[in-house]
Amino acid sequence: MVMLTGCSGVREELDRAMTLRAKLLAAQGVSFDTVITADYGDKTYTFSASCVTDGQGKLSFTVQEPQAIAGITGTVSQTGGKLTFDDKALAFDVLADGLVSPVSGPWLLMKTLRSGYLTSCGIQGEYLRLTIDDSYADDALHLDIWLDSNDVPVRGEILWQGRRILSLEVKNFQIL
Repeated sequence: MVMLTGCSGVREELDRAMTLRAKLLAAQGVSFDTVITADYGDKTYTFSASCVTDGQGKLSFTVQEPQAIAGITGTVSQTGGKLTFDDKALAFDVLADGLVSPVSGPWLLMKTLRSGYLTSCGIQGEYLRLTIDDSYADDALHLDIWLDSNDVPVRGEILWQGRRILSLEVKNFQIL
């Protein structure tokens, strides 16, 4: 009997993950704020951004903090990205052998929630933790994403070759 209870629990967690995916795919877009930490091993950089996606997954962002780079805007999509700024420069080194820029973290989070390969899900404390790969490729990015009791993303980690390269704290997540 314990095994059946465990099986139904896993099914419920999978259903929650797939319901979120269906909502994201049907949505006009999503808006959220995030604090992004890029981990280079010997140094970390943290900045915050306000983000909005459209129904096809294109993400627009505006850097909020630190003040030195506040106001920089950009877009990220499957086909590339674009930064817009006046007298400020956003100079982050790329990660994962050139595959990832820190400003692409929110887009990767949304892209993976919308279309990634769910490899596991389970309850961790008060959160539903999803582990999702962005592709079947050998150099796939692995994302761990925590959902609150309302199945809203509150945290994400992007790993490459077993090492966390980006962390995202998510707030004010709204499906549009």
